[in-house]
Amino acid sequence: MPGRPPERRRAGRQDAPPARRPPARGLGGEQVEGRQAVAELLRAGRRRTRDVWLAEDLDPAPILDEIVGLAEGARVPLRRVARSRLEGVARTEAPQGVLAHADPLPESDLDDLCRPRPDGTPPLLVAFDGVTDPQNLGALLRSAEAAGATGAVLPRHRAAHITPAAAKAAAGAVERVPMAVVSGLPSALSRAAEAGVWVLGLTTEGGESLWRTRMGDGPLLVAVGAEGRGLSRLVRQRCDVLVTIPLRGTLSSLNVSAAGAVALFELARQRHDTKS
Repeated sequence: MPGRPPERRRAGRQDAPPARRPPARGLGGEQVEGRQAVAELLRAGRRRTRDVWLAEDLDPAPILDEIVGLAEGARVPLRRVARSRLEGVARTEAPQGVLAHADPLPESDLDDLCRPRPDGTPPLLVAFDGVTDPQNLGALLRSAEAAGATGAVLPRHRAAHITPAAAKAAAGAVERVPMAVVSGLPSALSRAAEAGVWVLGLTTEGGESLWRTRMGDGPLLVAVGAEGRGLSRLVRQRCDVLVTIPLRGTLSSLNVSAAGAVALFELARQRHDTKS
């Protein structure tokens, strides 16, 4: 495997006035919409749910019964409201007659995510570089959870966080995948590397074939970039290896959430083969 690119020194700026920093931006997640996302919020019990809204005209369904039972068991207020009122508050196109208000998602520490889990499972992380579409973020978090990812890394600025659209697309994965929010992704990747995590960058060209990459069962982080732009230059420099998914059709690239899912499931398969 290729060695790690050398770090570049940053020229210092002298006598510069202190910059005025905007308020820190957290993960979000205070409003959760959609039946599966609200049910998983209540199942996980990871954060306080302040209330659950149900549209008055909903047809009976097992998942609605489960939501009511979980809310009552946790003493979460249930509010039956007119569908027009619920949809007026909703921030997604199809909230499915259910939404909840909760405390913000807790942020995890990057150093903690880079350590093995208590059961010894090595980290399998996904990092988002400039991904601004909440649906792509949520869809990839859902796939990451299904593939066994142990955490995610998001930049604090210029990136999607957990909006109602992201939480709905994630279908509850935001309650299961610990997420760290970092001030800069390149420096976060350097920290991960110092902790012994091998950093793999997903690119549309110039990388080795994912099918030929053998990462074993050690600590791994997969960095994915925004559609079109891909990985930023500094993030590419922090990667130990760049990989490309071979395509057999005429289209030149995959949606970022699909590409990330393919990479994570391939790495999960390699881990399983290593252990078997």
